Amino acid sequence: MAHLASANDVFITGLKNAHAMENQALSIMKPQVSRIEHYPEVAAQLDLHIRETENQIQRLEEILAGVDESHSSLKDAALSFTGSMAALTHSMASDEILKNSYANYAFEHFEIAAYISLITAGEESNATQALSLLRQNLDEERRMATWIEDNLPTVTRAYIALQASGERADV
Repeated sequence: MAHLASANDVFITGLKNAHAMENQALSIMKPQVSRIEHYPEVAAQLDLHIRETENQIQRLEEILAGVDESHSSLKDAALSFTGSMAALTHSMASDEILKNSYANYAFEHFEIAAYISLITAGEESNATQALSLLRQNLDEERRMATWIEDNLPTVTRAYIALQASGERADV
């Protein structure tokens, strides 16, 4: 019985953390996509993933409501602020598109790890009704991470070509 209660506590905390994490992701991606000029494929993928992330937040809110919990507004605000500051820092870099790509790749893997752990906590707490929604979020994060990995050489080559031509290459 104590195991189940502990697993449930970890699951609820994980859900709230995932909600805050997805809000942080939005605060990172939205400024990036609004600045991109020379990399339409990156902008299109970020735009798609913004919509996916908004759906992920809705799924997390649905799960939280199902267990009679709500997200942490304070945690959401704190992580959104952190994400905005990270996006601002990269916007000052001469190779902003590359730094954003690295950061996005790392963040996608952070999200993948968080969802793997959250799904495990859900399994341990018998929250079976939530697992398909969480797996959908995980699949979307994996898709985005794979897209970034597969396209980083293309983005790097495009950046080099723009830089060599004397054009502004950063975004």
